[in-house]
Amino acid sequence: MIEFQNVSKKYDNGVMALDNVNIKIEKGEFVFIVGPSGAGKSTFIKTILKEVDVSTGKVWVDQTNITRLHQRRVPYLRRKVGVVFQDFRLLPNKTVYENIAFAMEIIGTNQRIIRKQVPMILALVGLMGKGNVYPNQLSGGEQQRVSIARAMINNPPILIADEPTGNLDPETSWEIMKILRTINRRGTTILMATHDREIVDIMRKRVIALEKGNVARDDKIGVYGYDD
Repeated sequence: MIEFQNVSKKYDNGVMALDNVNIKIEKGEFVFIVGPSGAGKSTFIKTILKEVDVSTGKVWVDQTNITRLHQRRVPYLRRKVGVVFQDFRLLPNKTVYENIAFAMEIIGTNQRIIRKQVPMILALVGLMGKGNVYPNQLSGGEQQRVSIARAMINNPPILIADEPTGNLDPETSWEIMKILRTINRRGTTILMATHDREIVDIMRKRVIALEKGNVARDDKIGVYGYDD
């Protein structure tokens, strides 16, 4: 599903963000990416999304070698990868329904299908009845649920969650993790970057730890393992 083969990324300022990384993530896995600030987590994610190009090596996403991917094909790659961010990134002037529907409209989905699918995804994330409200009328946890719904509305095989609980209290964080676990159990491959020790330690999923651009650990059932 996702594979890094001898991948290195050196920025123009000389920083080696990834250093000969070899990782293979299978379809349907739930994987935590952990490590201290500056370890390479953000570059790892940006590489999968083709936001940065690697210096050496190959990156495969859903059987496509994206290191050779022409720029005009990048939007099609990103349709395969839903992304959830720490800061939600919802459109403030659109309702919950419109935020989610927009992700379908930009790829040309028929309105009849949109009207059918949006309520279904709202039910999945526990927001039935919230379609007509605006983001600023929602709690942080509810806004993150909308972000997840928007990321999943086009049924991508991969979901990247970049610090999705970073702005949430512990109880709300666990509500978000339950939703992600449900999505994973339905077959979606989930890659989650996090600093949340408690979540990683309790979930007991695969943990890939990065340090200074290197893979320091890759544990099939792992723990967070850092003091920060």
